[in-house]
Amino acid sequence: MKRDNKIRLQQWIKTNCGIDVPVDAIYDVQIKRIHEYKRQLLNVLSLVHRYLSIKDTPAHERASKFVPRVVMIGGKAAPGYYNAKAIIKLFNSVCHTINNDHEVGNLLKAVFLPNYNVSSAQIIIPASELSQHISTAGTEASGTSNMKFVMNGCLIIGTMDGANVEIAQEIGKENMFIFGKDVAGVGEARKAMYEGNRDYVGGRLRRVLNALLGGQFGDINMARGILEGLPNGIDHYIVCHDFYSYLDAQERVDACYRDYRRWTKMAIIGVAKSGFFSSDRTIRQYAQEIWKVEPVSIPQPSSDSTKRVRSFANLPTAE
Repeated sequence: MKRDNKIRLQQWIKTNCGIDVPVDAIYDVQIKRIHEYKRQLLNVLSLVHRYLSIKDTPAHERASKFVPRVVMIGGKAAPGYYNAKAIIKLFNSVCHTINNDHEVGNLLKAVFLPNYNVSSAQIIIPASELSQHISTAGTEASGTSNMKFVMNGCLIIGTMDGANVEIAQEIGKENMFIFGKDVAGVGEARKAMYEGNRDYVGGRLRRVLNALLGGQFGDINMARGILEGLPNGIDHYIVCHDFYSYLDAQERVDACYRDYRRWTKMAIIGVAKSGFFSSDRTIRQYAQEIWKVEPVSIPQPSSDSTKRVRSFANLPTAE
């Protein structure tokens, strides 16, 4: 079923984006509103690191070292949110470079999914194998789209934030790829950053930033201020602090994906234990604990249209 859905998404991408992507690759998806706290930027930096790592590796070793991956980001930015639009532009510049590098080929593809809406979600979510919910801990009020992914046999890479916390309670953290600082750790990281401790910008991250700022991925001028600010303490959402933990989690993803039985087991457990998030349970609990309302029985409808209308007690009958 998953493969059939991946083929359907592959065809959708070809039709709507004009990009050929392989089916035999991890379908890695982050679809949600574009916002700095949701950290699509962290995803982009990791994507650049992966690309550079592939390029560093001798051609004859790449197939054994890297799991093919299609990285997809989708979502809309608020009309006046400049930084969000800059991140979209940055990602598209990175996509263009990667997708046109024949040396990398199908080991890595990247796609911005346009005009994200319910209709496209019905194609994207069932095909997804890894879903990214990587907001800075303590910033996501809910973020329940991750529940939809789990119900569709998709694994989650994410922080202990928003609905990830509830999902971990139900399906077990061992069936997710958790990384990053918790809420307390975020506070400590910000304090250190504001006090001038910038040691967290290490070699791999510095190389990624230099590659972007140096023009290796085309026009990134819209995002230049964002990228230049990261190592200089303008990083409220601690993208730099969580970068290396995120890379470690992505390596765990690759190792797990190579083990088909283990990956499939984790996906099935996610589906089986996600029943807690059904709308039936949710609405029942809201009714009992918040709205304080009782269920009302609905009468069986009559086959007669007039009687069917009059079966509702509050409707007047004609004289």
